[in-house]
Amino acid sequence: MIALTGLPGSGKSTVGRQLARRLQLAFFDSDQVIEERLGCAIRDYFEREGEESFRDVEAAVIDELTRQSSGILSTGGGAVLRPANRGCLRERGYVVYLRSSPEELFRRLRHDVSRPLLQVADPLARLRDLYKQRDPLYRATAHFVIDTGRPSVNTLVNTIAMQLELAGIVPMS
Repeated sequence: MIALTGLPGSGKSTVGRQLARRLQLAFFDSDQVIEERLGCAIRDYFEREGEESFRDVEAAVIDELTRQSSGILSTGGGAVLRPANRGCLRERGYVVYLRSSPEELFRRLRHDVSRPLLQVADPLARLRDLYKQRDPLYRATAHFVIDTGRPSVNTLVNTIAMQLELAGIVPMS
């Protein structure tokens, strides 16, 4: 299993889908699986039940999905907050941290109302706080760190595939 981690908006789902297609592997999006299980949007559940309850559901889904023998897994931005999730991700597969600066994420997400943690008066300050809190956790969990910057999705997919090939994790294409 190859898992993608990173802050909201770093490209985990978009890059993950393309990487799965390129490597001919199944694609799993933990947030999508969570929404299917809950029967509602994460944002609605988050508002109704709170973050702790959401993180419980997320932990169960991460545990289940990391037991798959192969595939590409896109995780939610906060999946690394719990030590158990970090352990499942790191020990059961290979973790790629898609690192993006808070400023770059703000540029991408400034009009996105679907992300509950960013529905605040100053989303850029929130992204800076999330980065400060989570970057060390992403780095500790990751086998690979890829700076997203401004390259195209295709360039990121090629970079990740090359890293995985050089490490002998996936066959050379």
